[in-house]
Amino acid sequence: MDSAPIGTFAGAWPAVDRPDLVAGPVGAALAAWRGPEPVESVLVVDTDPDAADTAVFCETYGVRPEESANCVVMAAKRGSTVTLAACVVLASTRADVNGVVRRHLGARKASFAPMDEAVSRSGMAYGGITPVGLPADWPLLVDAAAAEAPWLVIGSGLRRSKLLLPGKALAGLPGAEVLAGLGVPVGG
Repeated sequence: MDSAPIGTFAGAWPAVDRPDLVAGPVGAALAAWRGPEPVESVLVVDTDPDAADTAVFCETYGVRPEESANCVVMAAKRGSTVTLAACVVLASTRADVNGVVRRHLGARKASFAPMDEAVSRSGMAYGGITPVGLPADWPLLVDAAAAEAPWLVIGSGLRRSKLLLPGKALAGLPGAEVLAGLGVPVGG
């Protein structure tokens, strides 16, 4: 166990060494890791599942919203075709669903995917969905600000833990596309 590079966590471990703290698809993705950063740079921290929601989590563990990223699952519709996609944005922003997301995916309508579908199709828990280990056929859109962050907290696929990783590791995930302006200020 090492100290975490951000936040006030009791300790951090290489996530690949703690499969008990990540969802199955996340563990499989870590085992097959081919990212721009070594797999050992992806850390996991054990956290209180009751503090998993972003605002509570940041306050509880001393993480700034700019050091935390949310992964939201979108349903993009064009005619009768629905494509699920994931968007990763800093917690200090929101995904530009009806602008950048909709246009980039070539959809007539984009909205948040129903929770049950996002959970069942990702194999991850609600409140813990992460870009690491998502289905290979999902587009993965990463806000440029998240990809440029030195360290970020993201979900682990479970509510009881979080991953910490360099932002550039997000850009190296399978199928990831880095987009400027994906995250817009809350209220903007």
